[in-house]
Amino acid sequence: MKEKKILDSKLRSPLRRIAMGILYFILVVVALLQLYPLVWLFLLSLKTNQEVFGMSPFALPKSPRWENYINAWFDGGINQYFFNSVWYTIVAVVLTLILASFVTFALTRMEWKFKGVVLALFMIAYMIPLHSTLIPLFNIYNKMNLIDNPISIILSYTTFNLPITIMILLGFYQSLPREIEEAAVMDGCSVHRIFFRITLPMTAPVLATTAIINMIYNWNEFVFVNTFISSEKWKTITVGVNNFVGQYLTDWGAIGATLVISILPILIVYLFLSDRIIEGLVAGSVKG
Repeated sequence: MKEKKILDSKLRSPLRRIAMGILYFILVVVALLQLYPLVWLFLLSLKTNQEVFGMSPFALPKSPRWENYINAWFDGGINQYFFNSVWYTIVAVVLTLILASFVTFALTRMEWKFKGVVLALFMIAYMIPLHSTLIPLFNIYNKMNLIDNPISIILSYTTFNLPITIMILLGFYQSLPREIEEAAVMDGCSVHRIFFRITLPMTAPVLATTAIINMIYNWNEFVFVNTFISSEKWKTITVGVNNFVGQYLTDWGAIGATLVISILPILIVYLFLSDRIIEGLVAGSVKG
């Protein structure tokens, strides 16, 4: 019996190595397929229009045109669009986290009438397609004189990110021990102090996760800005790339440089904070 087990283990070891080798090979191929568009985009940003259309897509640029980045940043106004994207994103993320934390605390720590209805409304809002709200929102913002105003963008970002943020926070809040808050109540701590001094600091990991998710969505968003903003001074980098598309000539190198600039912050954030995203998403999955 013992000899049979030894034989089985010897047979399993080569099979296990072969299986792991095949798995790693598949993962490497998938990773290369995912990275290829980024490499291709970077090479595009260093080419002229003649090289883009006259050479193979896989060909390296004959003489890298780093000036495409300078032209995109200064001549194309990408510096202004980049700044707009940054402050739209930051303000909307901060507002979303604050409001979502208020709502989640009220839903999980307070007893009040219709709180189940309120939670259901937020969950229903999560299922509403973004494009179906463009015309109603445009009419509302138009009546409020918010068309071509950055407030319309910040309000839209905050509103559409609230449901998913609340949904993530709910699981984490339900897993937090209530004994600490109950002890604070016994010591005479008010609700406001419990939230800001006890509960909010304990939710820092999941707040970091939701901040990253919201930031990625806000940074890449195109539809709201393209619909509600017409002035060049308020456009974001995702919309500003259209400046390089002309009626008779399109500067593909500058477009590639603009796209590289636009994805660089997201890549940096994801490379350094991807573990926090996973950590926060699973933080409230197991109670106790």
